[in-house]
Formats: sequence, C-alpha cells, structure tokens
Amino acid sequence: MSFLELIQILDSSLRLATPLLLACLAGLFSERAGIFDIGLEGKMLASAFMSAAFAYYTGNVWMGLLAGIAASMVLSLIHGLASITFRGNQLISGVAINFLASGLTVVIGEAWFALGGRTPQLEGAARFREITLPFADAVRDVPILGPLYSELLSGHSALVYVALLIVPLTWWVLFRTRFGLRLRAVGENPAAVDTAGVSVVGLRYAAVMICGVLCGIAGAYLATALSAGFVKEMSAGRGFIALAALIFAKWRPWYALWACLLFGFLQTLGFRGDLIEGIVGIDIPSALLDAIPYILTVVILAGFVGRAIPPRAGGEPYVKER
Repeated sequence: MSFLELIQILDSSLRLATPLLLACLAGLFSERAGIFDIGLEGKMLASAFMSAAFAYYTGNVWMGLLAGIAASMVLSLIHGLASITFRGNQLISGVAINFLASGLTVVIGEAWFALGGRTPQLEGAARFREITLPFADAVRDVPILGPLYSELLSGHSALVYVALLIVPLTWWVLFRTRFGLRLRAVGENPAAVDTAGVSVVGLRYAAVMICGVLCGIAGAYLATALSAGFVKEMSAGRGFIALAALIFAKWRPWYALWACLLFGFLQTLGFRGDLIEGIVGIDIPSALLDAIPYILTVVILAGFVGRAIPPRAGGEPYVKER
C-alpha cells in the first residue's frame, strides 16, 4: 500500500467518522446528565430528511441545516418530556423515537416528493461544498507533510471542521465550566445537586437539547454533505455505532474522537475490499466487509460494557424529596 493510498483511506475515514463523532458527543452530553438516549439513530434520520427537504425547497443548505437541527430538537424534547417530566423508561422512549422517525420520514417524504420516501437530488447551493484550506495547493508537493495537509486535512465540508472543533469545546464545557461540573454532578448524584439549589430538571433538559442540536448537525451532514439527498434509513445504524463508541470511550470527549475514527476506518475498509484482499491474499465476501463495523459494535459492547462504568444516576428518573 502506497503512502497516497493510505492518505486516501484516512481521508475517507475522517469523512465517515464525522456523523459518528457528532452523535457520540450528543450522547455524551445526555448520558453525562443521567439521561440514556438510544434515540440518536432516530434523531439523525429525522434531521437528515428535514435538512435535505428544506435545502431542496429553499436552495440554501444552511436553511436545511437549521431545519434538520429543529427536527432533531423536537424529538429531543419528546424524549425529555417522557423521561424527565413524566419519569418514563428512557430506553423505551428512545426506541419509540427511532420507530417514529423511521416511519415518518418515509410517509412525509412520499407525500412531499412521491419518490418512495427519497428526496430529489441536491445540487449547487443546496449542498455543503468542500473547503480548500489556505496554502493547500502551495504545499502539495512537500514530502509527507504536503499530502497530509492538502489531501487529508484540506478538502472537507464545513461540518467536518465543525465536528472536530466541537471535541475540544465539549471537553472545555464539561471539565472547565461551572455548567459542566453541575451537568456531570447531575449524572452522578442528582440529590446533592438539588440540595445545592440547582435545578436537576433544568440541567437534564439542557443536556437533552444539546444532544438534539448535535444529532441535528450529524443528520444534516449525512444528507447534505456526505450524500446529495435523503434516502430511506440512510442513518444505517450509525446512532447505535455512536453509542458503542461512547461506551468504548468511557464517556470522554477525546477518547470519543479516536473511537469514532476507528469505526470510520473500519467502514472505509468495508468499501475498499480490494485493498484488504491484496494484503491478506484471501478473497473476502463484500457482505462480510460491510458487516465489520457492526460486528465490532457487538464485540465492544460485549467486552467493554462491564468495564466502562456509566454515570451512577444514568437511566434513573429523579424524584425530588419533600
């Protein structure tokens, strides 16, 4: 494998890891506050549809992004009402959101576009375009560093760079601000936070809505940057993979980045079966290559779920003592 082929694989890995990273960070905020959310898949799917639909109607990808975020936040609000206000089962609420998004995107898509649940192809200003970083062309011929900068770091859509910037921002918010301290405390000991005069309900709703914003960006990326429109079930289990990455990362932002890059790399290998076959010298079925990220998800959940300790109050509704 040549150095250029390696750069191309890493470039594809970064593109495929971006929605996983955004969804993983979304789940991190929610679960750090004690609200388990397996509805990440449904939020991404709803956002992908609404962002593609509004981008097509308005011809403006930024309007599509806002519509996708709004759709995701509506589902987050529903999850918050069910699990925080009415103290329902958080897992059942997440499953319901996944089913709701899966059905509504197809029904509404067929009603609006009559294309079997798909949206029309997005073109021009209705899609996020690749951004060339400064001096990328000038340093292209510099050995090693030139290709790394011009081919790997440069040439991505704006949302890729947004996702990478959100990682240090998440770390700073959670570990260097009063809000982050309180948010983490709510996930560990909500009674102590309530005793200190801080609203447990307010903090948990804030975490759930932040989760909605990040899932909205992830879904919009799928439909308007990684692809050129919405297709049925285009999230393809990425929400569940993001949850596995979150467990693997032990609910830490920087670890989440590397975990998602690993999953993105494995997805890339699934598309580059010829490369793997050339290395191992064995003809590998394409279906097996496509299944590698999902197999790893099961392995990680089986091998690490007992070692990665979630927030102590996670999944438990808080009842204020009188």
